[in-house]
Amino acid sequence: MKNIVNIDTVSDYMAMRKMEVLHPLIGVVDFDQVTQQGKTGNRPDAIHFKCYAMFLKDAKGCKLKYGGKSYDYDEGTLVFVGPEQSIELADYDNDYVPKGYAILFHPDLLLGTELGKKIHNYSFFSYSTNEALHLSAKERKVILSVIEKIQFELEQSLDKHSKKLMVANLELFLDYCMRFYDRQFLTREIVHKGSLEKFDLLLTDYFISNKAAKEGLPSVGYFANELHLSSNYFGDLVKKETGKSALDYIQSKIIDMAKEKFFDPDKSVSEIAYELGFKYPQHFSRLFKNKVGYSPNEYRHLN
Repeated sequence: MKNIVNIDTVSDYMAMRKMEVLHPLIGVVDFDQVTQQGKTGNRPDAIHFKCYAMFLKDAKGCKLKYGGKSYDYDEGTLVFVGPEQSIELADYDNDYVPKGYAILFHPDLLLGTELGKKIHNYSFFSYSTNEALHLSAKERKVILSVIEKIQFELEQSLDKHSKKLMVANLELFLDYCMRFYDRQFLTREIVHKGSLEKFDLLLTDYFISNKAAKEGLPSVGYFANELHLSSNYFGDLVKKETGKSALDYIQSKIIDMAKEKFFDPDKSVSEIAYELGFKYPQHFSRLFKNKVGYSPNEYRHLN
């Protein structure tokens, strides 16, 4: 039976690491300061979080699992976990000692703040562990400087400025991560182009193989799963490489396929709609007119 540890609060994680709780809603763990017992206690098979967590991994030897495969990272790798997500841990090296930092914050910390309104914009909290952020040496220094600012605030006596400054530094941390992820999308362009080519082939095959007529319209999640990517990472990848959202890209392919089918005079618009995966032909007609500017029958007549 798997040993799964539930982290419901920041205090739960600090207790697991034998660290003092300086604030109930946010905490920073420097693994160099963790006692040996906190490092090597009963090692879980997985950790389930109900708060946000970010891990700057600076030691090899502990692998994270995703999709049945284990992943290890070089120094300066950031892994993000959102509420109600889990990290599954693979094998440890015998001499493995955690090294790096962990930052945890509870959603309640963001109540009434601007960051709370836009926290969902940081889509990397829903990326899978194999889609971690790999930092350069300079980027790592920037991240460490912001962690230092957060830790500084935690060590001060609480006053009316505390929450504002902690949340501001947390937002700065996340904004830098967003910038560094944009850089990673660019530097891994060749790998990503391969994924996009596969996506395009899968998308074409979905319609040619008659899967759409049997299973309905293709979803973003379907193709992300086929490419072994999380939906959010896949969506961000398509957006950055094509300028379109993944849904827009799929809908553009649907329109292209529809235009080809219109040249078969034996097929009605309704038949074409069903072949493309639409339950209701009027939904297809509405999409076509929104994208093309003409109804399917008007377009057919013009061509």
